[in-house]
Amino acid sequence: MQTYLRGRDLIGDLDFTKEEVETVLDVAFDLKRKRALNELTPYLRDKVLAMLFFFSSTRTRGSFEAGMAHLGGHAAFIESKTTQISHGDTPREIGEIFGRYFDGIAIRNVDWGVGNQYLNAVAKNSRTPVLNMQCDIYHPFQILADLMTIVEKKGRDLRKKKMVVSWAYAASYQKPMSVPQSLILQMPRFGLDVVLAHPPEFKLMPEIMAMAKDEAKKAGVGFEVTDDMEAAFKDADIVYAKSWGAMVHTPDPEEGAKIISKYEHWITDARKMALAKPDAIYMHPLPADRNIEVTDEVLDGPQSVVFDEAENRMHVQEAVMALTMI
Repeated sequence: MQTYLRGRDLIGDLDFTKEEVETVLDVAFDLKRKRALNELTPYLRDKVLAMLFFFSSTRTRGSFEAGMAHLGGHAAFIESKTTQISHGDTPREIGEIFGRYFDGIAIRNVDWGVGNQYLNAVAKNSRTPVLNMQCDIYHPFQILADLMTIVEKKGRDLRKKKMVVSWAYAASYQKPMSVPQSLILQMPRFGLDVVLAHPPEFKLMPEIMAMAKDEAKKAGVGFEVTDDMEAAFKDADIVYAKSWGAMVHTPDPEEGAKIISKYEHWITDARKMALAKPDAIYMHPLPADRNIEVTDEVLDGPQSVVFDEAENRMHVQEAVMALTMI
């Protein structure tokens, strides 16, 4: 167990070592147990977290606010467009000032080519930890929740388990690619053989792919890429299928929408899930485009673990906040 994470930022998935992530999981499981027993956990009494949102949220806001309350602190919701950020406050000023007002700064900025740079600029100028609630490149807290859920369902020893990270059709908007990118970085470190499936136009960032291959090589696990969704699902232990945009192929939203429309058949349905192992689990960070991205039959079915996954967002976030902000 790594016991000194005080003051640390969590912006990218590899900011914490594998051992440090294991510490986060240990603390998260303990917090979940204590909540089930109605034990108080005021580890951050009188601490305040700034939650700065450039993009709306349901689970992220709710889980961080609830988590800070459970830890005895307070979370301040701040929407960028209702502040002077939209009129000139720079990342340096936010880091310098919020770093003095608050005991931690959590930011969600998924603007393509902007979000991650913004978080790092704030962190460079903040005296308190900066936590990534999702940017254009990474979504570390979602993936920590995913890992916690996989351990709950499949056990601690994940070697020889096959995880499919698949693109899925969704027409609502060009969703960020931060979830699949964070998944392929984090999951190989814990022994999972990862298969990444997507149509040709939905490639992930080359530098993230290189890092993922390196992590898989160091862990001695498999990492494959395919453009065949059904082949990827075959004999999978874990199916994680969601949509993301074609930003690497083209940053133009209209062109991206045209490309997305070509792949309506990339839907997770019962027939595709039957290709996976009988005890395979289906995962999604939510919200899902029902009966477009995934059928109700799968999303609400016995193999779906999406609500446990959503709950675990709160527990891993509490763990990281308790470890870094104390």
